[in-house]
Amino acid sequence: MTIHRIEPSVYYYTFGPHEPAVRIHSGDTVIAETRDALGYDTKRDPMPEDMKQPAEDTSLRESNPVVGPVYVEEAKEGDLLAVHIRRIRLNRDFAISKQGAHFGSLSGEWPGHMLLYNDPIPTIWTEWKIDLDRNMGLLELPNSRLKHVEIPLHPFLGSIGVAPRFGRIETTLTPGEYGGNMDCVDTGEGTTLYLPVWVDGGYLSFGDVHAAQGDGELNGTALEVTAEVTLDIEVLKGRTAQWPRIESDTHIMVAGSTRPLMNCVRLAQIELLNWLVDEYGFQREEAWQLNAQVGTMRIGNVVDPCYTVVAKCPKRYLP
Repeated sequence: MTIHRIEPSVYYYTFGPHEPAVRIHSGDTVIAETRDALGYDTKRDPMPEDMKQPAEDTSLRESNPVVGPVYVEEAKEGDLLAVHIRRIRLNRDFAISKQGAHFGSLSGEWPGHMLLYNDPIPTIWTEWKIDLDRNMGLLELPNSRLKHVEIPLHPFLGSIGVAPRFGRIETTLTPGEYGGNMDCVDTGEGTTLYLPVWVDGGYLSFGDVHAAQGDGELNGTALEVTAEVTLDIEVLKGRTAQWPRIESDTHIMVAGSTRPLMNCVRLAQIELLNWLVDEYGFQREEAWQLNAQVGTMRIGNVVDPCYTVVAKCPKRYLP
């Protein structure tokens, strides 16, 4: 096993087979510091122009800059990439959040996709204090009866994915079969994310760390922070998947991303059903009956170009 510390010279705004930041072997570890979803570093300095993904013929949406790509030598199309999330260490004492014009669950819009006759909601920036020692976030509420609130933090990777299938390049604002901007609160420390390999080498990229987030990322942002991230990366031969799978100490999970929201449910549930049948020995209808009674679901996001639903099955019911 080799440990690779990535010092990014370029951050990407798309998932695809870009020039690798590092080439590794299965079983290696990568460590890197991320910028927040807005491009700021630990000192609140913005992203320098020469560190942004170049694009000569178009404009890129400068959201969710990611570290990478990581090229895994043994990864071939059809394999499964196991990404063990070992550590997400927050490294600054504030988080940025906001409600923004033309974005969020109550807007349904984004630039170039204007749906409303009325004026958009105003952009309002909010800053949370981060208590790194207590792992708590503090928000002042000067205009409310409750003058301030503290919440426990649960850091996770909002955007992590590989190069998409069929030769596509996808913005880091969007989730899909490659992972991407799933905004899934379960991609935190101690979990393993299984990503289908669609392009030889995988081309894993990651960033957009959230200190905390509610289901759906309702106003379009979480507690956007920076962090040092440690990942152990392993290629699994002979195992396949169509959608990202996640395993924690307590659950196996699948993230399905598309629109409308009901189709996210279907994609996630069918992939979870296939997992139960193919790898845990369940008969199909029996697995469907069991998970219909004990399974749970969470919404990753309802604000991105594709929505995300995470379907879960408790591991205590698995053989």
